[in-house]
Amino acid sequence: MNMHINDAQQVAMSFLIRQAALIEPTVYAIRYQDIQYPQLIPVDTSAPEWIQSVTYFSMDGVGQAQWFHGEAQDVPKVGLTREKFETGVSMAAIGYGYNLEELGTAQLLGMNLTNDKASLARRIAEEKIDQVAFVGDAGKGFTGLVNASSPTATTAPADGTGSSTTFASKTPDQVLRDINGQLTGMFTGTLGGEIADTLLMPYSVMLDLSTRRIDAVNQTTILEWIERNNIYTRTTGQALTIRGVFGFLDTAGAGGTKRMVAYRRSPDVLKMHIPMPFRFLPAWQTGPMRFDVPGIFRLGGVDIRRPKAVRYLDGI
Repeated sequence: MNMHINDAQQVAMSFLIRQAALIEPTVYAIRYQDIQYPQLIPVDTSAPEWIQSVTYFSMDGVGQAQWFHGEAQDVPKVGLTREKFETGVSMAAIGYGYNLEELGTAQLLGMNLTNDKASLARRIAEEKIDQVAFVGDAGKGFTGLVNASSPTATTAPADGTGSSTTFASKTPDQVLRDINGQLTGMFTGTLGGEIADTLLMPYSVMLDLSTRRIDAVNQTTILEWIERNNIYTRTTGQALTIRGVFGFLDTAGAGGTKRMVAYRRSPDVLKMHIPMPFRFLPAWQTGPMRFDVPGIFRLGGVDIRRPKAVRYLDGI
């Protein structure tokens, strides 16, 4: 009897290993369009997989060129401040599994296992990374792109009546003023050294701007108008990336208000460390009738290396 069960277990394990070799490449190739961190936050996977922490420096520089005589020696110099930070790296896990009956039935019927369980495991891992990327994890001491303490955070000016700061209560001119204020505030605050190329706002705010018209006659939406007339596009000739983010920005501002994030999307400004991207480990037997395929990944929070290249606007 035991020999029969052991034989069945060995056959089931062999079958699962072969099936996993077919399932996992397909699952890794899936792109989830609603997982936004890969498009909005530079990811660094260069650190060793099992590293425990990553050291980085937050930098700020000052200086101004002056007229200079060829025989003078007092050349003006730049000043650079560097503050050292260390972010921890932690491991998370999610996997999938089958019982002996499921594997035996699939073998009997000559059926391949579907990739549903493996795909769901990877999606849950991506959702976890997405959450850490945007809002961090308080238990791990991680902060994300939208709730870091180092960027400048301001409150949106009030509307014409002085009763509200939200975009929904403002005219197109006032919304454009607030957005350009964030972009120019970064530009002047760094003496022209930084200008935001990316703007994130709550999905509900984005939806409002994309459906509300400039006026009753003009068919142009407020969002289309902003895309053409923002100071970044007018200055550089390049499109300002504007994205609506679901959930993470709705209460990120002071007092639980909605927050807008303006930043320059570049690895020298911010990055997220994922030393070990999500992977499945070899299948193993976890009980007399149970066979599991663990999945693991290791990551840290978002490092904002140039805080003046990131700005928050609350109360929108």
